[in-house]
Formats: sequence, C-alpha cells, structure tokens
Amino acid sequence: MQAYVREFVRLTAVLFLMAIILLPLERLFAVRPRRVFSWKLAGDIGYYFISSLVPGLLLAPPLALVAVAAHAVVPYPIQSGIAAWPLWARALGALIVSEFGFYWGHRAMHEIPFLWSFHAIHHSSRELYFLVSSRAHPFDNAFVRLCGLIPVTALGLITPITREGGVVSALLVLGLTLWGFLIHSNVRLRLGAFEWLITMPAFHHWHHTMGEHKDRNYAATLPILDWMFGTFYLPKDKWPEEYGTDTAVPASLGGQLVYPFLDITAGEGAPKPT
Repeated sequence: MQAYVREFVRLTAVLFLMAIILLPLERLFAVRPRRVFSWKLAGDIGYYFISSLVPGLLLAPPLALVAVAAHAVVPYPIQSGIAAWPLWARALGALIVSEFGFYWGHRAMHEIPFLWSFHAIHHSSRELYFLVSSRAHPFDNAFVRLCGLIPVTALGLITPITREGGVVSALLVLGLTLWGFLIHSNVRLRLGAFEWLITMPAFHHWHHTMGEHKDRNYAATLPILDWMFGTFYLPKDKWPEEYGTDTAVPASLGGQLVYPFLDITAGEGAPKPT
C-alpha cells in the first residue's frame, strides 16, 4: 500500500512540474488558442494516472518471461559485452533499439483494425495539449511499450535484476513519458534542421491531423525512422488545420475504456481511419 501511495505522490509531482513548465508556454506560444480548464481536463488527468500505473502491471509478466528466455537463448558473449558497457552507452543503445519497436508497434495500432479500436481513443481529441499524451487506453499503452521493451530486454540493455539495468529502464520510461508531453503540447516550436534529428511538436501534430497526411510520423523520438520507412511528413512553417479521427469514440472516460471490448464482441471491429 505504501508503495502505491509513494507512486501516486511521485506522479502528482511530475504532473505538477510539467504543468508549471508547459502551461505558460502553451499560453504564450499556442498553435491553437484553447481553454485551459474544461470538462475534458478531469478525464485527461484520470487517464494520466491510469496510463502511468496500469501498463506497468500488464508489462511485468511478459517482460520477466522475455528476460528469462533471453538468458537461455542470447549468446553469453553478447550479454556479457552489453553488461560491460558504461551507463550512457546502454541508455543510448536502449533508446535506439526500443525506438524501432515503438515505431512498428505504433504503426500496427494504425494499420490493424483490431488494434485501432484501442488507439482511436488517443486520436479522438480535437485539440492537442500536453496531457493528450496520456489519453490512451491501457491496452494501447501496454502494447506499444511492449513492442519497444522486448528487444531491449532480450539484449540485456535494460533489466531490473541489476542496478545499472534498472537505472536504464527507469531513464528510458521516464524520458519517453516526458518527451511525449512535449511533442503533444500546444506549443508553436520549430527548430529547423534539428527537427530531422529528434521529434518536436510540429512533427507529432501532423500525426494527429485529420487531413490527407494522417498515418504519418509514428516515431516517438527519432524521425529518421519515418524517413527510412516512408512515413515522414514535416512541411516548413505549416501546421495541421484540424485534429482528431472520423472513428466514433464515446465521450466519457468509462465509455472509452470499455468501447474497444464492446466493439470486438459485437464482431464489427473499429474501422481504420479514412
């Protein structure tokens, strides 16, 4: 019980810190003017805690199995070699390797109708601001994270068994979470050629467009993956006109959490966005 209380306090502190940093920026440099306080805010805060707590519980068993299997399958020289890397090299390697998994997991959420039933919730928002990063079904979050964490766990880049592996794991998850807040933020931030190296708000805003360029920009941090696989789109000095999806998603948090399962049991499946 104490562990859950500590985690709740930590998550509240992170949310408060991100609000202090990003809300003024969203006010001063807004891509689209928006009201800070609305009826959707309570649901987004609820999603923030759900997305922070539930996926970890879902991921623990499969990642433990992957770690055990990797110990038996991955050649020992590879495991011992990676274990000898300095912390910064393991962290960098974990970022690059996991990003490949995240990219294809995220792309699958768009291209497979069964998975889109869950991911459509994240794209249902008609406006972007930093908390939209957390507005996602727990299964959605767990699946995409699993796609990224399996390869880094198999290679031994992250593992809770050792102190260094646990630190790399914590840094990876925390870093990607905070970066997710930034790229969803309602901040008119453009960095020129630097945007080819790392994702920025404009890059991810185009991922949420309802226009002809939807289903682009799947990468979480490294845009080069979208360039490599033909899904990169980032026009200069231009932002999407409209956000959201044509897929009908319930408005309430509770309705959204059960919606994918009702859709599946009805035998219909949610259509991929058109």
